[in-house]
Amino acid sequence: MLYEANTLAIIVFVALVGATLGFSFWLGARAKSSAAYFAAGGQIHWFVNGIAFAGDYLSAASFLGICGMIAFYGFDGFLYSIGYLAGWIVALLVIAEPLKRLGKFTFADALDSRFQSRGIQAAAGVSTLIVSLFYLIPQMVGAGTLIKPLLGLEYWHGVVMVGTVVMVIVVTAGMVSTTYVQFLKGGLLVLFSLLLTVLILARGLQVAPAEKLNQTQTIVVDAQDNKTIDGKPLGLGAEESNVKPVGYLKSLPGGMTETGPLGPIRYLSLLAQSEIEITTRKVEKTADGRVETLTPKTYTGSELLTPGNLPSFAGIRGDSWFPKLDFISLMLALFGGTASLPHILIRYYTVKDQAAARKSTIVGITSIGFFYILTLYIGLGAMVSGTLDPTDSNMAAPLLAKSFSNLLFAAVSAIAFTTVLGTVSGLIVAAGGSVAHDIVGGFFGIKLSEHSAIRVAKISSIAIGILAIRFGLAFEGMNVTYLVGWAFAIAASANLPALLMLLFWKGTTKQGLIAGILCGVLVSLAWVLVSPDMFKNMYGLGADKAWVPLSQPGIFTIPMSFLVIYVVSLATRSKASAPSR
Repeated sequence: MLYEANTLAIIVFVALVGATLGFSFWLGARAKSSAAYFAAGGQIHWFVNGIAFAGDYLSAASFLGICGMIAFYGFDGFLYSIGYLAGWIVALLVIAEPLKRLGKFTFADALDSRFQSRGIQAAAGVSTLIVSLFYLIPQMVGAGTLIKPLLGLEYWHGVVMVGTVVMVIVVTAGMVSTTYVQFLKGGLLVLFSLLLTVLILARGLQVAPAEKLNQTQTIVVDAQDNKTIDGKPLGLGAEESNVKPVGYLKSLPGGMTETGPLGPIRYLSLLAQSEIEITTRKVEKTADGRVETLTPKTYTGSELLTPGNLPSFAGIRGDSWFPKLDFISLMLALFGGTASLPHILIRYYTVKDQAAARKSTIVGITSIGFFYILTLYIGLGAMVSGTLDPTDSNMAAPLLAKSFSNLLFAAVSAIAFTTVLGTVSGLIVAAGGSVAHDIVGGFFGIKLSEHSAIRVAKISSIAIGILAIRFGLAFEGMNVTYLVGWAFAIAASANLPALLMLLFWKGTTKQGLIAGILCGVLVSLAWVLVSPDMFKNMYGLGADKAWVPLSQPGIFTIPMSFLVIYVVSLATRSKASAPSR
């Protein structure tokens, strides 16, 4: 049975969430000032902050989404890991120390350090809100996905539960609690991912029984979104047994049927010489809904470990330029988005000085890089374990853990859930702080006392949490890693050009920064909304009806933002000394 309410999982889940909430209330009593609420008073130790960086960054997309992408699409999925990690080089070499030197509470502080412009604060505040909301969507999707195996509830229960719990965390303690929750969660996530990888290598590779291979499944979805699989209802509990798990090892080199324990290099080497059966999905529209056909297909391991052999990035090997540009655009977004995410940027203000900011980043890179190496083994282990849910790629890692033991399944699922809690907390703190500090206090010029600033941020956090719940419900079923790519694209288009131009071109004016940020965020947002994947997955229309040819906007919108800042700054340079307004 793929899914069923598990008593052990419920106990572990309740214990972890209860501990998290208790921790929040305890730390909340110590966060009285606005500096403590928004930036933990700048007193977090650099090592704790570095692991918290990993906790912030290793979100539902990293754990659930990437492992699922690798399990279903091989090395193509691992390209996301490479892109996410490469982005930290930009953060370390370019952003870390200057941002700490220029800012105090939010990303807008750094941009506005030379100009004291309400326009810059408003533009940066708008960018922070939009990027945070788009990054919140995949976290909420991940929460809804996890709640089914954890508690046997429906998807929307998980989305609402995470939104509610996070609002409690943020309202009680702000960045103090968020930092230590991220520290604990980041450490646990890396530790349990390492444990899962060790178990995968210890189990080695095993050829699946013939009766489990070559099983086609058909899912019929009617106009009311009711689903049947092979003619039987697709629901919760026992009915979920109608779903046949997929992902099997079909043959090993030399006629072996199993290998026994393997080292990490030997595991990849043997897998490359094996045959693996994975499932491909074909969707056909009908008058009353759609039909999804899940068909097994055999690949060699070397094909799966080479980019571009599966549908995810198959276009990069074809003759058309559009898939190639789409892939390059995604990589640009991942490279540039890391150093542009609001909840990552504000973490530089939780340490005391620039040296601590640099050391925090190094610790974060080390932890994150090690974790992403582990995702390759977890994803490939899930690919050949016969545990994959063909209807939901986000469940690869928890279901793989379940193949070892219910205890490991309970722990991994609960840690994944707290991963969502921690990341959503950081995003909502960043967004709420931006409303209070950048928009209300900066753009509108309303002088807020420390108590009033915290109250505005908490009210804003509740509103943002409610919006996140609504969006999470709307994007059900999409892979969370893919959704994060859009958030990275918007962040890289709006925030990174402004930061780099401010740091490295003295001719930058406040008008140029305002125009560049607004152009980057609005054009990239509009592009995403009219992209082929949005038309296909959200609007129920054909991808060919999309208004733009690419789903990823970064290759156009990032250079556009740089160009707008440059041109507008040249046009307004003579006004650079004019009073701010």
